[in-house]
Amino acid sequence: MLYQHGTLGTLMAGLLEGTAPISDILKKGDLGIGTLTGCDGEVIILNGVAYHADARGGFRQLDGTECTPYATVTPFQADESYFVRHITDANTLLDDMKRRAASENIFFAIKITGKFETMHVRMMPKQEKPYTKLKYSADKQPEFIYEQINGTVVGFYTPELFHGIAASGFHLHFVNEDKTVGGHILDFELNSGAIDISNIETLEQHFPVNNQAFLESTIDHSTVAEDINEIE
Repeated sequence: MLYQHGTLGTLMAGLLEGTAPISDILKKGDLGIGTLTGCDGEVIILNGVAYHADARGGFRQLDGTECTPYATVTPFQADESYFVRHITDANTLLDDMKRRAASENIFFAIKITGKFETMHVRMMPKQEKPYTKLKYSADKQPEFIYEQINGTVVGFYTPELFHGIAASGFHLHFVNEDKTVGGHILDFELNSGAIDISNIETLEQHFPVNNQAFLESTIDHSTVAEDINEIE
């Protein structure tokens, strides 16, 4: 089961108010990704613990009271596991994972635990009210490249049909082994590591029905798909 609070499309439109506490998200699964109010940085959920990487390079474990406008989580259970013992670039590895998953027509979750030759991440800078479209934040996002780093990649594959609810293709976050750095992945090269894939047959989409700003907003959907492709 995949549980998602909010949609990526509403983030693109600038609806960045946190509408669910991280503690509620953690009740729905133990592996996932997300962000915080104002689209503040990157949330990484691993083994039932939520971490946060911010645009200033800060990294911390969340206490659960923080709120999110968008998060995706699953009770992770691997359906396919294998080990990669040679240096592999991201595209080659992800293409192999797509072939090993049950289908490209379903959502699936992935976890890659190992040593990385390089890890290229970014952290979305926090917006303050009044919020604007997310692509304006993306123009200011810092990027970091780490070399010879141990850690874990977590995230999801979304079928093209659901582009807008999430980003079609892979949306991946990283946390290092020491839990001191992380972020949204732009690229990586794996040295060696364990690969786990979890096929997902149910999507539970949760909307912030108690948030008046969300209920009363008029969303321009005409550029959502384009904005997601530009940012992701």
